[in-house]
Amino acid sequence: MRVLVATDAWHPQVNGVVRTYERLALEAPKLGFEVSFLAPPMFRTLPCPTYPEIRLALAYPRAIARHIDDIRPDFIHIATEGPIGLMTRRYCRKTRWPFTTSYHTRFPEYVAARLPVPEDWCYGLQRRFHNASAGTFVATPSVAADLEARGFERLMPWSRGVDIELFRPRKVRLFGKAPVFLYVGRIAVEKNIKAFLDLDLPGRKVLVGSGPQARELERRYPDALFTGPKHGEDLAQAYASADVFVFPSLTDTFGLVLLEALASGVPVAAYPVSGPKDVLTDPEAGVLSLDLKEAALRALHLRKEAARAHALRYSWENSARQFIENMMAAHNLGLPQKRARFRRWRGKRSAQKKTARSGGGPGRLIFMHQFGERFGGHRVLPEMVSDLTRFKRAIQNLRAHSLTL
Repeated sequence: MRVLVATDAWHPQVNGVVRTYERLALEAPKLGFEVSFLAPPMFRTLPCPTYPEIRLALAYPRAIARHIDDIRPDFIHIATEGPIGLMTRRYCRKTRWPFTTSYHTRFPEYVAARLPVPEDWCYGLQRRFHNASAGTFVATPSVAADLEARGFERLMPWSRGVDIELFRPRKVRLFGKAPVFLYVGRIAVEKNIKAFLDLDLPGRKVLVGSGPQARELERRYPDALFTGPKHGEDLAQAYASADVFVFPSLTDTFGLVLLEALASGVPVAAYPVSGPKDVLTDPEAGVLSLDLKEAALRALHLRKEAARAHALRYSWENSARQFIENMMAAHNLGLPQKRARFRRWRGKRSAQKKTARSGGGPGRLIFMHQFGERFGGHRVLPEMVSDLTRFKRAIQNLRAHSLTL
């Protein structure tokens, strides 16, 4: 079964969205799925205003349709609300093709940090974008609760994972022996990095990453070390060289870097906001406080073993399984008219392809036995449904568990 992910976030960008979908593509074949991408490198691009490092694709309807026809996916998932996401959504609406989406970024807050645009306007646009889907995947319960209060519908949990082999405790000190307070991520105004740099902390502050605010902050804070972006082994060594990971963002929906730091044995200091408060559920792994300095100093005394143990609860395998289960449940249990369209469409596709890509038949559908569990628990149990009778029974069971899409 082929899944097409339409995303405006892709290389050379380095962020949690890109890393998440890269890892999904690696894990999906273990579950019998192949993930392809509709991404900016397939189109001409222009620099994003106020953030030239991000390239916006000139994605036209005909080009989007041509690429989708070439890939011939069984399912379409839209990852971002940029030009590619918008044109893919237009294609799906026009052809009545069911699709799912993900809510990765609080664009209203990001836009408000740069332009005098009311957040409610942006949330209205995002709500319209996502509510047309059969299901919107959200990383944490707090973000889901906020979006639901704003009128977003059919929200579904999709947690994240971490590479515990790459990110692990190491005997390395790239930045000296003094207490090292580390930040990793985009260096941009929406990340609230100035709040970290203004803290009066012992030792050294290190920032790994790049972004439109990097040069300005580097000039204003000469005592801090700005290393630029790091990848792979170099990034893993940077994490392991720190004593505390400081996460000053107030707008992230998850914060994949939190898991990478914890897996490296580095306790976290952060504000008690969406993302950190959903990930840092163990007080031995990190400190949440409205006083970021207090949180950073207290985190210095936490055990590295506790941070590492907390990160081990998250795996990319479980994240990929949750993504597939969400997608299958959304397509088959979404809006009634979309369910009917999907059944008709899937019947035609199955008759045409037979066993081409499904391993002996149209493929067995994966459903959740208990979809209403906690977002980060990774205890979702799949039930394989192979014929119409069992399919109907699965729907009844899910409804009995008060499934809300």
